[in-house]
Amino acid sequence: MLKQQLLQKGQHKLSPQQIKLMKLVQLSTLDFEQKVQQELEENPALEEEICSDLEEYSDILEDENKIDITEDQNQSLDNNIIDEYFSDDEIEDFQINNQKNYSVKKHIPIISGISFQEYLKNQLHTFRLNEKDLLIADFILGNIDDDGYIRRKITSISDDIFLILGKSVSTEKVEKLLINYIQKLDPTGVGSRNLQECLLIQLEKKKINKEILLSKRIIRDHFEFFIKKHYKKLQKKLGITKKSLRKIIDKIRKLNPKPGKIYSDHTKNLNHIIPDFNISVSDEKLELTLNQRNIPELKISSLYLDMLKSYKSEKNIKENEGTIVFLKKKINSAKWFVDAIKQRKNTLMLTMNAIMDYQKEYFLTGDPVKIKPMILKNISQKIGVGISTVSRVANSKYVNTPYGTFLIKSFFSEKMMNQEGKEISSIEIKKLLKESIDKENKKKPLTDEKLSNLLRKKGYLVARRTIAKYRHQMHLPVARMRKDL
Repeated sequence: MLKQQLLQKGQHKLSPQQIKLMKLVQLSTLDFEQKVQQELEENPALEEEICSDLEEYSDILEDENKIDITEDQNQSLDNNIIDEYFSDDEIEDFQINNQKNYSVKKHIPIISGISFQEYLKNQLHTFRLNEKDLLIADFILGNIDDDGYIRRKITSISDDIFLILGKSVSTEKVEKLLINYIQKLDPTGVGSRNLQECLLIQLEKKKINKEILLSKRIIRDHFEFFIKKHYKKLQKKLGITKKSLRKIIDKIRKLNPKPGKIYSDHTKNLNHIIPDFNISVSDEKLELTLNQRNIPELKISSLYLDMLKSYKSEKNIKENEGTIVFLKKKINSAKWFVDAIKQRKNTLMLTMNAIMDYQKEYFLTGDPVKIKPMILKNISQKIGVGISTVSRVANSKYVNTPYGTFLIKSFFSEKMMNQEGKEISSIEIKKLLKESIDKENKKKPLTDEKLSNLLRKKGYLVARRTIAKYRHQMHLPVARMRKDL
């Protein structure tokens, strides 16, 4: 019996067309626009505008010898085979902190600005370096991440320079170029290999005074005490008062731990966060629209259909067999793409409508407390599609609402119970947790146990372990790390 089940499961295979269809569903608005333009450029049988004369060519499209889409390839996206094909690893964790607001303007400009790497390279090329050193320095720049750090070992970079550029260079030379040139670039701190070095580079740029000298001493000689907030030990090591230490710590906190974010986050947000859906409220009713801003209506080229009809009507059809096969392939590819666009739109609207309906109270009021517990399965069962399909819609798309623009997956959350036995969303718990931490006495921050007791008094039964999990998801440090002097 087990063998038979395994055999049946093994027979469930998706066609290449079905896989392509799933990928279309997952594409963001911007990526989908580019995909449509790519298809228009690559397939001459595809044209803009609505096709109204397909019936005239039905005999061509239905020819039994044509290269066409099979019945299997035309299956609906809600087929459970799709969930079997795509692994569970692709479904991301939906326990997301809803506090993260991706607010953007309704009409986002697509800027043609330079990348972070190009920004650094333009500065680097103002230095007077010989050809070999400039080539090596450019290579080192390529190892800088979006935070502005070089997280690879100098020896690894030196080895790569030899393997890729064919230039033998010592680790001392690489480090010299890094320190003397790359770490002199703007933003200050770029090219650092760790946080300690990043903060020291920024302090070196400051005008020297007693507080700056002590700040450098803390970061250079007592960094572990600083990051672990062992302030009493720092006071003793430096021989200063609590008031003086507080001033120094405040200066260090004003430094930028991720210098690259100043540039890379700005360009990323402007370029890529474009809402895929828009929800508006009119007369206490919700209205959902799909962003179709630069996506044209497509049709099959009537010229190609006429050409195929002409070639098939000729007597010497065998001589034109190669041309006929080519035309059929392009026409059927165009037909599939036109149908796939419609199916993508239907799937997106069906899924987002279900999410909007499920979270109706929130979308009408904008109150995060109104967000109901919701998991992928709730929406999957509601509309009869696979969990994997819901995941792909929610995980990669944004919705613009009257309250801001959000990643759709931020509306998914765990179900919990309060003391009255009423179901509440983990998002509500996270909101209360964030508020409690924001209001706490920073000289005596609340431990996870105390936060659990505090929420229990408000009617929310949340274990200490759960508090720790939610705090970690919201990137909130433990009590000791939130402590102020």
